[in-house]
Amino acid sequence: MTTVLIADDQPLQRFGFRMLLESQDDMTVVGEAANGAEAARTAAELHPDVVLMDVRMPGLDGIEATRRIVASGGRTRILILTTFDLDEYAYAGLRAGASGFLVKDAQPEELLSGIRAVATGDAVVAPSLTRRLLDAYVHHLPAPTETTGSPDPRLATLTDRESEILRVLGLGWTNTEIAERLHLAESTVKTHVGRILAKTGSRDRVQAVILAYDTKLVKPS
Repeated sequence: MTTVLIADDQPLQRFGFRMLLESQDDMTVVGEAANGAEAARTAAELHPDVVLMDVRMPGLDGIEATRRIVASGGRTRILILTTFDLDEYAYAGLRAGASGFLVKDAQPEELLSGIRAVATGDAVVAPSLTRRLLDAYVHHLPAPTETTGSPDPRLATLTDRESEILRVLGLGWTNTEIAERLHLAESTVKTHVGRILAKTGSRDRVQAVILAYDTKLVKPS
């Protein structure tokens, strides 16, 4: 059973989401929040599998709430809801640690499949879309603090092959494309990706792509 916390400042929107989610045999809504502060506090209390997070809420917004939930180190994953797929809110949400985003006019089936994907550790953003999003907005927010003169410690334990695969992940290549272009079995690629995520502490593929940008393995086109 996938447990979900709904964070949205509009009661009618929360009601609609609850009706949809609780119509599914494998989902249950464990709580609701009307603002970011309430979302962060409730997530800390209930430890839901997924938070369905609106961005624009009074007081603490969904981006900062996402940042606080992720920083707590729990297993809760965040699925951001935005108005447009290539907007600055989606970018900020991913940089804050969200595992994906969906546009608010997504079909119910898309929302349900997105929640299921996030709950199982997958990212709900295509790698190519992540790349386009980062290219578009990478200069809009301050980059993480860099330590000059020394390599990023998150990359220190990667093998040469893993570094190569992290770089092409950042370029938006799918596992199939990596396998074909680097002449590897797709199962081998999946193993490498899993090791990259574990070694770098990346929560999912989206965060690995962001890491490739932050460490300059990939530069905006």
